[in-house]
Amino acid sequence: MKKIAFLFFSLITVSLFAQNSQKIGWVDSQIILQQYPPAIKAQSDLDALTQKWSKQIDSMTAELQKSYQTAQKQLANMTPEKQKEVQQDLVKKQQQIEEFRQKKFSQPNGEYFVRQDKLLKPIKDKILKAIDEVRQHEGMQFVFDKAGGLVLLFADPQYDLTNAVLDKLKRGKK
Repeated sequence: MKKIAFLFFSLITVSLFAQNSQKIGWVDSQIILQQYPPAIKAQSDLDALTQKWSKQIDSMTAELQKSYQTAQKQLANMTPEKQKEVQQDLVKKQQQIEEFRQKKFSQPNGEYFVRQDKLLKPIKDKILKAIDEVRQHEGMQFVFDKAGGLVLLFADPQYDLTNAVLDKLKRGKK
């Protein structure tokens, strides 16, 4: 019985020692993306594209509203066939706006998300590589992302690797 108790105590001691020797760090990927120049440039390009497409949608919508107002003024003086034709034209313009919006902004196949992936994937891969290199250099077994879906209730700044990752990225060390 004493042997079993000693073995059990030894296993608990070894387990606790192993747990205490693990180093855990964290990064804030939002800060990295906001301060890393290639990520800033990519986001700026995406924002410009979004503004361009939004202006096109606004222009198309204004044209539709103008057509609608004109049609309302003239509808009483039109033949039933002409009324139907005008209404179909208005519906067609509305559908074109919606199709344009879907083509540009629908998830996951909209042009915005395709371009976002194309621009940001290489940047995110580089960031992950830098995180891994810093993790290895610092002897960390685990690194959490404070900005991710994981709820991190407390993060000791002593274990924040965000600035080390940014430094590595900005210096361009491989």
